[in-house]
Amino acid sequence: MWALWWVWLAAALVLAILEIFAPGFILLGFAIGAALVGIVLALGGPVALYLATSLPMMLVAFACFSLLAWFGLRRIVGVRDRQVKIFDRDINDDK
Repeated sequence: MWALWWVWLAAALVLAILEIFAPGFILLGFAIGAALVGIVLALGGPVALYLATSLPMMLVAFACFSLLAWFGLRRIVGVRDRQVKIFDRDINDDK
């Protein structure tokens, strides 16, 4: 079942829909990783045959694609300025 390309694309679609309800870009990297694994399996070729040999190989590819997608999203979207303000002193301190 995990070697079917449409299963990975369906999982990517579900993760992308769940991203709407999550704050930030938590599930989008996983959705992109699942979509990339699905696309590789759909295109076929030697890489797809190598991935389809076992579930652990597909999970490793999914993890690598998801990590690369997360780094790409982090670079494109970035961290917002002044997203979290950290106070290092109290306003009542007289220094």
